[in-house]
Amino acid sequence: MSAEFTHALARFFIGGTIVSLFAVLAEMFRPKSFAGLFGAAPSIALATLGLTIASEGPQYAATEARSMILGAAAFLCYAAATTWLLWRYKPRTLTATLSLMPIWFGVSFALWLAVR
Repeated sequence: MSAEFTHALARFFIGGTIVSLFAVLAEMFRPKSFAGLFGAAPSIALATLGLTIASEGPQYAATEARSMILGAAAFLCYAAATTWLLWRYKPRTLTATLSLMPIWFGVSFALWLAVR
């Protein structure tokens, strides 16, 4: 396995874990308006992008920004499929979200291969 692929895979899993932790925290806190604070992950991503520009340069940051956009597109596909499944068949939420995770992973991987 190439170092580039290993690095991308590690970032993928670490990023997914952090986003999942944000979602769990958001569900734990009441009122829901307070939980909205944990929706700040996009702001954190933009701050990280700014730091990347300062430390690695704009070309590297452009690649990172493109990766963020592709990841968001893959998440949109996953969220749309999950929403449809929940509305149509009304399964348990955990079952629906976990069973459709391969859509997110598959679209992410396909987009990564497309722009690679």
